[in-house]
Amino acid sequence: MGELPLRLAVVGDELAAGVGDPKGLGWVGRVSARTPTPDPLTVLTLAVPGETSTGLGARWEDEVARRLSPEADNRLVVALGRADVAAGLSLARSRLNLANILDVAEQRRIPAFVVGPPPGSTAEADKLADLSAAFADVANRRRVPFVDTYSPLAAHDQWLGDLAAGNGVLPGQAGYGLMAWLVLHTGWHSWLGLPEDGA
Repeated sequence: MGELPLRLAVVGDELAAGVGDPKGLGWVGRVSARTPTPDPLTVLTLAVPGETSTGLGARWEDEVARRLSPEADNRLVVALGRADVAAGLSLARSRLNLANILDVAEQRRIPAFVVGPPPGSTAEADKLADLSAAFADVANRRRVPFVDTYSPLAAHDQWLGDLAAGNGVLPGQAGYGLMAWLVLHTGWHSWLGLPEDGA
């Protein structure tokens, strides 16, 4: 990291906003709390509940551009949800949407970090697994860090119990804690140029 303070724009859906977390932190708040920076860390969450990657692709650039500062080390966190599956988007379309976001971010010289969709209902498990893998491939091809939240949580008792205790779709306190742990342990600090905090 340079001498400029970090400013992170997080784009995503209701999971990025932490909906369903009784503590109101979500995974973004928990990750922010475990990200020690020399200067105050600015994290701006720009979430639209139920948004597909198509919707995200249409809005992110304008919304993020308004929040960037020449006096900051500006970064983009793309928090992908599960809405593409519910909307019936093809994997090819989902891949293209993420590819376009990452390519534009690179053109704008905004370093990106991608968090994939976590497991939801068992009825859509196979499609979500494929979607997560497709997003991972797009990010990896561009050498953009990608956090797979699907594979580690698909059969995780605490995650599944947390979903079941709520509405079956949104995680609660424990689930968001698990997502935050995965983000913190999948290259987060190195992406920001910060020392690992042993979290």
